[in-house]
Amino acid sequence: MDKEAQILHYIKMNPFISQQELSSKVGLSRPAVANYIASLTKRGEIKGRGYILREESAIVCIGGANTDRKARSDQNVRLYSSNSVKITEACGGVARNLAESLSRLGLTTSLMACVGDDKEGNWILKETKSQGVDVSQVWVLPTEQTGTFTTLLDINGESVVSMADMNIYEKLTTSMFEEKWSHISASTAVFLDTNIPEESISYVMKRCSDVNIPIYIDPVSPVKARKLPFRLDGVELLILNRGEAEILTDIKIDSIKNCQTACEKMSQRGVQKVLITLGDQGVYYYSPEESGHLLPFKTEVVDVTGAGDAFAACAIYGIMNKESLVRACQLGLAGAALTLQTEESISSFLKPEKIEEIVKEYS
Repeated sequence: MDKEAQILHYIKMNPFISQQELSSKVGLSRPAVANYIASLTKRGEIKGRGYILREESAIVCIGGANTDRKARSDQNVRLYSSNSVKITEACGGVARNLAESLSRLGLTTSLMACVGDDKEGNWILKETKSQGVDVSQVWVLPTEQTGTFTTLLDINGESVVSMADMNIYEKLTTSMFEEKWSHISASTAVFLDTNIPEESISYVMKRCSDVNIPIYIDPVSPVKARKLPFRLDGVELLILNRGEAEILTDIKIDSIKNCQTACEKMSQRGVQKVLITLGDQGVYYYSPEESGHLLPFKTEVVDVTGAGDAFAACAIYGIMNKESLVRACQLGLAGAALTLQTEESISSFLKPEKIEEIVKEYS
């Protein structure tokens, strides 16, 4: 079989296969594969746009997609007792929230996660798709229950306790990600949270690193941060909160100097850029070229839920648009401020011009 016939054969088998994968399968350089595809398209052998559309994907968000339930108390929370609350429900999951936020910011985004074949799973897919996110790569697992995250908020909107039922994510095996590799490899970048199993995290990171696809990681929680491998080569950006930074570095984050030391330690493990979010003390940013501390933008706090995800999405948006790290952090802080002002987990006002406006106002 000649090279052209081989390429056509593999595209028929998988219309979304990447040029990189075709290159390794038929033993040609990527530019040579591109020439063959151009010729086949010109002759009408390739008529569908699936192949081209997948090549246009900006970022694949891999990880959690679940329902978020918020129980807001209308008085001081009393532990070990009944509390009067108002319960609201929204689509959640770090990867899902990032996918929606990045789509709202104008990036072509797809979600790679898993849900159950239930009411909650169908709702998450429908809502996420309605925000412009490609959900075609989400696994629907018929015997599993869609993940849920429930948090109790006090009268000030601060979280008192959270409960997560995320057992469904343990079903995601490395072979499942291997089957979707052509979709991942065709993206410009990959966002990864640590809801998925440790072996799957390592697999995705290794494959992305091998072909120089930048990876952005948010470890979700101090406990789940432990799933990350020691070597973090290929990680363009690691976004940590105080607790996650302490777990990963064994350094008590109680000063800006310790933030610097912790970031340097993560840099030695292969990370290019590190952000440590410090709640009402802002964010510390670090790369070999620039580092420093930024205070948050002053804003009314209605609800803290989603502020961390908004910060991450807007910072990633900045980095993908070739902004400096300090500028990306400013955009992140603007996104967080916008989200703190509302009970929505993702602000309906989240748009590039809005976060630019907030940065300009406080600069």
